[in-house]
Amino acid sequence: MNRTPVYRLYGSELSYFTGKVRAYLRWAGLPFDEVLSDAEVYRQVIVPGVGAAVIPVLSTPAGELLQDSTDIIDTLDARHAGRDGVPSVYPAGPLQKLASLMLETYGDEWLVIPAMHYRWHHNREWAIAQFGALNAPRASPEEQRQIGARRAAPFAAAAELLGATPPLHAAVEASYEALLQELDTHLARHPALLGGAATMGDFGLIGPLYAHLWRDPAAGELMRRRAPHVARWVEQLQFRPAELRGPLLPDDAIPDTLEPVLRRMAREQLPVLVDSAHRVRRWMGENPGQPLPRTLGQQPFTLEGCTGERIVRPYSLWMLQRVRDHLTSLDEADHQRAAAWLCALGAEQLLDFPDPPRLARDRLSVKPVH
Repeated sequence: MNRTPVYRLYGSELSYFTGKVRAYLRWAGLPFDEVLSDAEVYRQVIVPGVGAAVIPVLSTPAGELLQDSTDIIDTLDARHAGRDGVPSVYPAGPLQKLASLMLETYGDEWLVIPAMHYRWHHNREWAIAQFGALNAPRASPEEQRQIGARRAAPFAAAAELLGATPPLHAAVEASYEALLQELDTHLARHPALLGGAATMGDFGLIGPLYAHLWRDPAAGELMRRRAPHVARWVEQLQFRPAELRGPLLPDDAIPDTLEPVLRRMAREQLPVLVDSAHRVRRWMGENPGQPLPRTLGQQPFTLEGCTGERIVRPYSLWMLQRVRDHLTSLDEADHQRAAAWLCALGAEQLLDFPDPPRLARDRLSVKPVH
């Protein structure tokens, strides 16, 4: 039966978070049109509608413009899951839901480091050409390159701000290649992260692993050569998502093969989130009633035994707040089981996390809830 498209996705194949939302819409079977976000679309639709030059943006049948990949998926999940055969992105099992939320935070907020590194330090000229063709499709190749270089400059600079500085390049690549191997071992045995169905964790990982690390030429060649099962999963979730609507593992089980990935998150990202929480709490105490800036200076981080610096992003704590909210909602028995599991992963910092005052999303950043 043909269904008239009712959603409109403003995005781009180049975009990390458009890949996440597009995969979800296809997987959920929600009809949509996609509009390429060229300069005219930004000028006429996106900036007037959401107040910032950002994608993805989703237009709903009611005329709403939704922005932020997590908010978009959460809104659609609340409206459609359980109706007309649309599954939910959230597992019913408390431990599987916890793992799924953790992996979304990891994909959204940490894998941006290798994604930006490979794009701007291994695929730079290709990416500039892509930006130029997107923003000026009728321009000459030379004009496209000039426009692309100008449009791409903030994204290229972000690679180092996020931690991929020259002294850390080898460590970023070693960490990412080890992650690829861990995921490949897991996906050789399971169709998706938690069994036969995609969950929010899969959509968190698909953003970087599709738009940057599968699609960009040098990174894509690396993935297909070193991790063919990961490449297969990317292709399924992005292009044939109905294949990933089978059952999750029974009894709220977490696959043993997924645990190395979760341990990597606990080892690499969780200390940074703890440090960010302390910095945000301190800043709020010194600046009562003020909106949080998008960044709060720099902080140390460690990959593969090498230490670098990256910007402090309060938004990451809004993402982690979702994990903490789930943890604190569990009854005593489920919380004890979750606590034992987190301790076994080396993620016990999630249990006594130094939560800052509650945060709410505010366009591209977050703000305290008063």
